Amino acid sequence: MSLLIAFTAVLAVASAQTATNRFPDDFLFGAVTSAYQVEGAWNEDGKGESIQDYFFHNHPEYTTGDTGDVACDSYHKYQEDVQMLKALNADVYRFSISWSRILPTGDLDVINQAGIDYYNNLINDLLANGIQPLVTIYHWDLPQALQYIGGWSNELLVDYFVEYARILFQNFGDRVKWWITINAPAGLVNGYAMNEVAPSQPASGIGDYLATHTVIKAHSRVWHLYDEQFRASQNGSVGITFEMDGLEPLTNSTEDAEAAERARQFQVGAVALLSPSWSSYNISVGIFAHPIYSQDGDYPAVVRQQVDANSEAEGRPRSRLPTFTQEEIEYIRGSADFLGVIHFETTFVTPGVTGESPSKTRDSAVITSSAETVPWGLRSQLNWIANEYPGFPVFITENGVSNSGGRNDSDRIEFYTGYLGAVLESIHEDGVPVIGYLAWSLMDTLEWNSGFTAKYGLYEVDFSSPNRTRTPKDSAGFMAEIFSSKQLPNQYNH
Repeated sequence: MSLLIAFTAVLAVASAQTATNRFPDDFLFGAVTSAYQVEGAWNEDGKGESIQDYFFHNHPEYTTGDTGDVACDSYHKYQEDVQMLKALNADVYRFSISWSRILPTGDLDVINQAGIDYYNNLINDLLANGIQPLVTIYHWDLPQALQYIGGWSNELLVDYFVEYARILFQNFGDRVKWWITINAPAGLVNGYAMNEVAPSQPASGIGDYLATHTVIKAHSRVWHLYDEQFRASQNGSVGITFEMDGLEPLTNSTEDAEAAERARQFQVGAVALLSPSWSSYNISVGIFAHPIYSQDGDYPAVVRQQVDANSEAEGRPRSRLPTFTQEEIEYIRGSADFLGVIHFETTFVTPGVTGESPSKTRDSAVITSSAETVPWGLRSQLNWIANEYPGFPVFITENGVSNSGGRNDSDRIEFYTGYLGAVLESIHEDGVPVIGYLAWSLMDTLEWNSGFTAKYGLYEVDFSSPNRTRTPKDSAGFMAEIFSSKQLPNQYNH
């Protein structure tokens, strides 16, 4: 855990020498996008079809009608994107690689050199401008060819994912020192529980648990691949990032406190990031993080107990949640160099049964309120992470807020001021080893089912223009100052 040791030493110095509104000198700031949401060029230069291409072309009933066919056109405008990051004084740019742009069929029978060239050019341009690439290997855009064999619900996908990751390490690992294996896996597995998410496989309470099992194994295999075959020569770090929106007790009752803890292990809440209509959208922390980051390994006990008991009550001969062998538990445990956090809002929790049967929502036996923007919810969640999974540096890989658009985005500035203040409190007062913070998003993107209607960007994108013109919002200047000075403005009252 050399990252954590280094952070602890820096924090000790920083606590003694700096004001509480200042981040450690080596704290990493930056911004985020993902391939399908910004690249466009969905069928250019040998790229294969992904499940997102298929979903948005064939299921407009679940979307605004917008697609990622062109999106922000970053495939052609990546150099402009890099200059936007430079203007932000970003240390890091987190972007994802499109699996089907590298391997159009998902397998090694076709390796698309044009795709490799594109990402090489992007990485080289970032480094030439003093910006570190943080690469997400998988951000929800499985090659459609692999969905035809079951996608993430088929454990054979682990082998495909490992070989894909090997190609990336071989081609980019000499320059990329930060890797995230899989983005927000709970969003990924919801595609195996409901129609509204690609790949639109409505096997609620079954398919999502099968996919969960595959995702955890895939992440671990890739971490071990890097650790055993690439770390010595490339000296990078590999982690995974989870949705970790806040979950707090609705009241101060013991029952609500227990419900909130159970919800964190299942991590079930209503999230408006993808679409306001997804009231049953499930996000999971413990079910994914516990096998990797906890000292015991395996699924959280409460998750195991609840799903096993419900499966038995339903008359099933087996649990809907697969089981790891003891050998697998030991192999998976500790297979990460850092823990990534995606956080947007907080919900409040009370006991109760809701959701269809079977479903992860029903298994969790909690009811959540509508989400609220409360910065203390991030601080609370960071403390929970540090207590639950000690020993790992924490990287906030997405945090941001949407609005209806406009360059005068004072609401976004207020949001970032509050949430960055919460991060500072976590570092200086609580000792949480937070090493970086990335704003979602660099620019307005295709926000999944919400299309171009939800605006998260520091830069405005004119989606009606064939040039996809980018223009800085007020928040871009605000964040550029913070990224450069490593501190919140003086008017922030800590």
